[in-house]
Amino acid sequence: MAQIDGATLITRSLRQQGVEHLFGIVGFPVFAIAEAAQREGLTYLGMRNEQAASYAAAAVGYLTGRPGACLVVSGPGMVHAIAGLANAAENCWPMILIGGASNSYQEGRGAFQEAPQVELARTYTKYSARPDSAARIPFYVEQAVRTSIAGRPGASYLDLPDDFIGATFEESDVTFPARCPDPPRPQAGPADVSRALDVLRGAQRPLVIIGKGAAYSRAEQEVRELVEAAQLPFLPSPMGKGVMPDSHPLSVAPARGLALQEADVVLLLGARLNWIMHFGLPPRFAADVKTIQVDIAAEEIGRNVPAEVGLVGDLRSIVGQLRDGLRAEPWRLPDDAPWRAQLAEKVEENRQFVRGMMDDESVPMGYYRVLREIQEQSPPGTIIQAEGAQTMDISRTVLLHDEPRLRLDAGSFGTMGVGLGQAIAAAVVHPDRKVVCLEGDSAFGFSGMEVETACRYRLPIVFVIVNNNAIGGGVDALPEDRFAASPSGYTIDAGYEKMIEGFGGTGYLVRTPGELSTAFKRALEDPMPSIINVLIDPHARAKPQKHAWLTR
Repeated sequence: MAQIDGATLITRSLRQQGVEHLFGIVGFPVFAIAEAAQREGLTYLGMRNEQAASYAAAAVGYLTGRPGACLVVSGPGMVHAIAGLANAAENCWPMILIGGASNSYQEGRGAFQEAPQVELARTYTKYSARPDSAARIPFYVEQAVRTSIAGRPGASYLDLPDDFIGATFEESDVTFPARCPDPPRPQAGPADVSRALDVLRGAQRPLVIIGKGAAYSRAEQEVRELVEAAQLPFLPSPMGKGVMPDSHPLSVAPARGLALQEADVVLLLGARLNWIMHFGLPPRFAADVKTIQVDIAAEEIGRNVPAEVGLVGDLRSIVGQLRDGLRAEPWRLPDDAPWRAQLAEKVEENRQFVRGMMDDESVPMGYYRVLREIQEQSPPGTIIQAEGAQTMDISRTVLLHDEPRLRLDAGSFGTMGVGLGQAIAAAVVHPDRKVVCLEGDSAFGFSGMEVETACRYRLPIVFVIVNNNAIGGGVDALPEDRFAASPSGYTIDAGYEKMIEGFGGTGYLVRTPGELSTAFKRALEDPMPSIINVLIDPHARAKPQKHAWLTR
């Protein structure tokens, strides 16, 4: 009779449930799982830090709709990976964390790296469990995957003791559950859909806000048909970009402040009224604004602002219902509506202002000139990962996407350090696309060693470090001593580009627009990863805003 061990049981179960990518760091007691993953045909990438591995697994969940997996050692390794669980939970992305553990028969004795891992994971997971026996691992893997993708997606954790991983069984005695299906796509009640359309038809200043939930649900066709049928102005969230093309004439992203403040009816498509959307409250929103909320989670409806209409269910299905309702009784915002003219004027004013900064050839450069080069040279379908305070925020307005799921960033949790893990995940999931990882110098420092991972697996990611020598907005004045940094400062003119050269990649140090243009072109053509270290003006800032970042 053929035998199977616990490590093979784990990896075969993951493949059975549609998990194709595994990121991690091997050590006690998970060596055998990584080796079995490669034998069983899973894509395994050995990372340099458990946090980066966990961020990569969650990004796979967003990009594919099926969870990525992260494999870590017991104790400290699992604790490091909790960061990824938290990020996945707040972003509503599916992922599986697999943590090794000391032998089950040593529990409570003070075993090597013993920790209450199931309990530690529970805060940020939808499912956290240790199998009751090694033979039942396939059952628990199916449960973990199914739970992670059902309803509002999220993270799952599986705790695997050393003796379970090394156990052997007769293969005929093991039962593998069938692959769990993709989640159902429930519709909203017809009466609620009709009521939502009535509210929309009564709007004088409607606005559609498109969140990353719309991108995750693959609702781009339905959203485009709805928005174009009703000719509704729309505003994407950072990772909702591309569900409607950023280049679309109905986009009011350049007039974001005015659109939010003056809209009388807001249709929320997979977007939450959290801090990113200023909680839906004045002064960013009108005090009497009516909201139509579409969300997979009923508890999200009416959070922070009472919803005029709540539509609970799958976003793709519900937007299809709204579209069909408009087809049955056509309505569109009139071409001569004052709201259109008001938005168009502000859009053009802000575009011209930003264009002036993008065309500024001064040296040292500012953020906008750097981003212009990336926008103009990146081929269609390029995936952009962006993190860092101003680097990320400004890129949201300058870099345009005409397809969904082409942008990854710090997300709902505002997590710094996600960048390189997410970029690696994107390069693995989409080897046919270019990936540009846009980093502030502070953000890059969280996981900079992952450039070695990118080189080791020959992932031709272009890492662009927008370097102002400090955290966030930089420092008022650079010290004469390049090592005499303030609390928010770093080594002046640090040579980040040199580190990748030791791993087989190419580094560029650039100061001028011409140098940047040449370096970026070469990096895009390079079959190996590159770092472009762009030394910008330490005093460079974003376009001034009417309101503070978060208002009271």
